Amino acid sequence: MSGAHIRVGIGGWTFEPWRDNFYPKGWSQSRELEYASRKMTAIEVNGTYYSAMKPATFAKWRDETPDGFVFSLKANRFATNRRVLAEAGESVERFIGSGLAELGDKLGPVLWQFAPTKRFDPVDFEAFLKLLPSTVQGLPLRHVLDVRHESFMTPEYLTLARRYKMGTVFTDSDDYPSFADVTGDFVYARTMRSQSSLPQGYEPAALDQFAACVRVWAAGDEPDGLPRVEPKPQPVQPRDVFFFFISAAKERNPAAAMALLERL
Repeated sequence: MSGAHIRVGIGGWTFEPWRDNFYPKGWSQSRELEYASRKMTAIEVNGTYYSAMKPATFAKWRDETPDGFVFSLKANRFATNRRVLAEAGESVERFIGSGLAELGDKLGPVLWQFAPTKRFDPVDFEAFLKLLPSTVQGLPLRHVLDVRHESFMTPEYLTLARRYKMGTVFTDSDDYPSFADVTGDFVYARTMRSQSSLPQGYEPAALDQFAACVRVWAAGDEPDGLPRVEPKPQPVQPRDVFFFFISAAKERNPAAAMALLERL
């Protein structure tokens, strides 16, 4: 898996229940990112979906985290929650130009999350993909699409995403379309099934299965047994993998992430 980086993490780092079962007792809230970033290798930031951040904020995150750590940033909702995506140019530019480049090599994929009611319109969706820049201040950008309507489960969508070299989120959930067809040069998975009754959120066998999938993805192949739109292709070169434990029994997700990292 030479050249492939595996990153495992959670959504955000500020969650009150984590102060009872993840952060050490009495740990300063102002140092929670410092702690979380040393227990896992990536964090998906949800706050950027709801509000604009300043360049100084991104620089602060960069400085508080160790080398090799990566942030995935959820793009602002004003770019994706609209009837006509082709009209999102100004919102896309505003988000990309808000200071992301301050993260430097700690900038991971930019996640564009669409509403569950947003259907696949090939013409409008392609117009949106054309708006997404490949760089920001000389820093390469990687985009990943979180499509949440079953109309995207079609070869036409896969072809379009691959044409523009966009990743597609593999969502492990019963609430949203779940298909593992790879469309970019990296894999981005979000699993949403953790359970409060389990100390690590998942049974050991499930964590073992996650680890096996991650290894297969990183090696350039695609795991058997996952839901797909098209038949599994031939293996390619090693690729980066981003694996996040999101929502569900959120209080268990740090333990799940650390358990997966132990297996890897």
